[in-house]
Amino acid sequence: MVYEGFEVNEDEKPYKISHRYFYFSKNVILFIKECKYEKIYHSMFDQLLRSATSIGANVVEGKSGSSKKDWKNFQVIALKSANETKYWLCLINETLEVNKIKINELINEADEISKIIASIIIKSDKPHG
Repeated sequence: MVYEGFEVNEDEKPYKISHRYFYFSKNVILFIKECKYEKIYHSMFDQLLRSATSIGANVVEGKSGSSKKDWKNFQVIALKSANETKYWLCLINETLEVNKIKINELINEADEISKIIASIIIKSDKPHG
């Protein structure tokens, strides 16, 4: 698979964080596609899809921001989306019969991504020098 002009082996965790966001979104989409659920659960999966794909989308959009403040605002939105994604994954895990191995992998990856984004935000506030 080629993303942003860089070939990524899908069996390994991507080195570039932007690739990691991309593959996380892809894996959430594929997870949702595999799930069988009643209509009552549709909104949870819709929210999961929206929040998970929003992470990388906001980071990419922030790259073209007009200022550091603009860039940081998109990072903060991405962090909120990562935390929301963890919420939906945990709720689905607790209320439905799903592939427990896969959903726990997604929860762990969402948690790692959340920590990475938080670290990026914190480091961006520190003065350089």
